[in-house]
Amino acid sequence: MAENPSINNNALKLADKVAIITGGASGIGEATARVFADNGARVVVIADIQDELGSQVAASIGTHRCTYVHCDVEDEEQVRNLVQSTVNAHGTLDIMFSNAGILSPSDQTVTELDMSQLDHLFAVNVRGMAACVKHAARAMIERCVRGSVVCTGSVAATHAGSKGTDYTMSKHAVLGLVRAASVQLGVHGIRVNCVSPNGLATPLTCNALGVSVEKLQEVYARYARLEGVVLTPKHVAEAVLFLVSSESEFVTGLDLRVDGGFAYGKDQ
Repeated sequence: MAENPSINNNALKLADKVAIITGGASGIGEATARVFADNGARVVVIADIQDELGSQVAASIGTHRCTYVHCDVEDEEQVRNLVQSTVNAHGTLDIMFSNAGILSPSDQTVTELDMSQLDHLFAVNVRGMAACVKHAARAMIERCVRGSVVCTGSVAATHAGSKGTDYTMSKHAVLGLVRAASVQLGVHGIRVNCVSPNGLATPLTCNALGVSVEKLQEVYARYARLEGVVLTPKHVAEAVLFLVSSESEFVTGLDLRVDGGFAYGKDQ
């Protein structure tokens, strides 16, 4: 894909930035990779375990500005290697979008908690998220980069429901991680924020629940006060763009809810 000579890189929000996006092969991660590239990011590194999809996304964006790396965030060594290989190849790391996460495979009510399922979910949603923040922050500190870290949370980080106990617990933990990291990393000029979408019909969610995009969008529409808008991955990606750009340069420790007003108590 040839560069467009009419684009003024100085006007782009992420001009010359190097970014990593975990869970970047589909859903919110894929949409964010495209938004980052459209806004001038020099390099977007997509990390995922969906190798074929990840490679396809990178190729569609353009391999001169987007690469795919296999990384299972459950394995801290893979996360460390992801960050180190990015820095070695591109000289820096400006943005970490820690987005990889999974859903509960069953209802997971408190009285029927499957602890092995809980352990696996926490390994991805909590330990994996913490590993991404840890190693991105280390790389930024070492190179004196005033970087930006964004974690994918959820409305479940501040609310609870009749099931999905382990998922709710994990997203509360993510919010705690963001708040702690924002305090500790502020002295280095590193901002850490959270983006928390409402229910969203991503490929992962649709496959996990065995329903179509249209059906799931219809269900999730009941959990928002804002009428006439259907939440898509692009809406979340645009919120992430705000959090990693200079437009939010004095914003850290924020849980930015992209929830259509769900948090304000629509009758359900």
